[in-house]
Amino acid sequence: MNKKIELSLSTLCENVSMGVIVTNDDGVIVMVNRFLLKQFGYTEDELINTTIENLIPNKFLALDPREAKTNKQNFIDDYAGLEIEVTAIKKDGTQFPVEISFDYSNSNEGNYIIVLVNDISKRKKAELDLIELNAELEKKIEERTQSMSQTVKTLAKLIAETEVKDAEIKRVNSFLKNILNFTEAILFVTDSEGIIKMFNTSAETHLGYNANEVIDKTTPIIFFDKEELEERQKELTKEFKKEIGTGFSTLFAKTDMGLPNEYEFSFVRKDGSKFPVLLTLNRIGGCGSHSSKEGYIGFCKDISKRKEAEIEMKKVLEKEKELSDLRFKFLSLASHEFRTPLSVILSSAFIISQYKESKDHDKREKHVKRIVSSTNLLKDILNDFLSISKIEEGKIQVRNTSFNLKTHIKEIINELNGLLKKDQIIIYRHEGDVNLFLDAGMLKHIVINLLSNAIKFSQEGSAITISTKKHDREFTLVVKDRGVGISDEDKEHLFDRFFRGSNASQIQGTGLGLHIVSKYVEQMDGKLECKSKLGIGTRIEVSFHEIDHH
Repeated sequence: MNKKIELSLSTLCENVSMGVIVTNDDGVIVMVNRFLLKQFGYTEDELINTTIENLIPNKFLALDPREAKTNKQNFIDDYAGLEIEVTAIKKDGTQFPVEISFDYSNSNEGNYIIVLVNDISKRKKAELDLIELNAELEKKIEERTQSMSQTVKTLAKLIAETEVKDAEIKRVNSFLKNILNFTEAILFVTDSEGIIKMFNTSAETHLGYNANEVIDKTTPIIFFDKEELEERQKELTKEFKKEIGTGFSTLFAKTDMGLPNEYEFSFVRKDGSKFPVLLTLNRIGGCGSHSSKEGYIGFCKDISKRKEAEIEMKKVLEKEKELSDLRFKFLSLASHEFRTPLSVILSSAFIISQYKESKDHDKREKHVKRIVSSTNLLKDILNDFLSISKIEEGKIQVRNTSFNLKTHIKEIINELNGLLKKDQIIIYRHEGDVNLFLDAGMLKHIVINLLSNAIKFSQEGSAITISTKKHDREFTLVVKDRGVGISDEDKEHLFDRFFRGSNASQIQGTGLGLHIVSKYVEQMDGKLECKSKLGIGTRIEVSFHEIDHH
């Protein structure tokens, strides 16, 4: 490789925060940057004049860069700028995941393949860590639920197995009453007909009834939600394929079958309010004046806090998943959107270094424009990410000031002229008062995003119109284009974060522009409306009511 070319390319490569490999048409490495040497643990002498096979074996690589030699145009069309996840191997034999992309460059000095290598180990680890965290949280919830359930079953079994004579039952009940009144669990005992014979202090506290109001006077049915009880009766009838009785019979149906009877239910307090409980129902020995008859015991645990914790944990997991998805989308999008302009800048700078003659001025100018365009694209992407970050963190505050609307819009249009495609024009019209009291900064973000979209999704030679109108305190801004348009299906998600239309896959963008517009409009208490037809164009209207600032 020409020494001057090598020096120019080396300078560029060393300022890129990713691994860079330059090979000739035969796939022989002619240059690597320090970042790549650090990634793989090699020295420069160990890699120069070797092949990329040493770093990324062909068994892991679906695309062979050496295809460029046999079919250059297909390589440029199919592979240039394409990101591929593969496994790379360090000098010590360690395998690690990377994302690579290719670019093809030709010049008077020879043809070169530029390979960008990005280590994605941290991203992969973050994905695995989140999966493990979710699994661990679910496991802890399951363990705690099983532990409490086992405790309840053990206590219920001990009570159910205590079958003694009537005198002994009275003595035990008296003893239990003194002890169980100190527990937080709701306890009630009934005779075989379901009439309540014992009602502990916790039951009084939770349900709002005095023991004298229920003992020997009613059944536990009054504590249960009627609709849930009816639904329980239907479930049991279906489960056992026979008609299960209603009311009290539904409660103790499984108990009478000798089956475990534990489930979650809603208890109804005396004042009509409800709370969730974990209910265990068992049979006990002689209860009441007839010692030969059996009775029932209900052991109930107020699980309101557990339910709240489950709901809160679910929210946390959903939020964590949302943040994980956001981080993943951000990393994927940033990797993709940054790589293309960086590749353009790198390859254009390399090509410029080949043009030394004055006759090459036009060619140099062409690649300088490519670099400027790619740099502006990077700036726009970063601005989008910064805006969405501030919005998500709630750092956006409306700061209304008085300003000249026409002057403000014209300045924004002048800033965007460099983005216009060949023969595209922006036409601006205003009607009414030019003085506006609004957040000029937010309005600028809105206009830039709307016009940038109109430019990107419109053809060369097309006209884009922006019109503003101010009457009294009502302000309206409309941006119209004759671009590709938006389908009815895509309109439903048009303002979602990271959403790209089905017909926008070949157009550069982050999918954040209209989401940012919608958030700014919402922050400024405005209204946003979009009308569009495929192949005809799009019209987006933003309107605000100017507040009284006098």
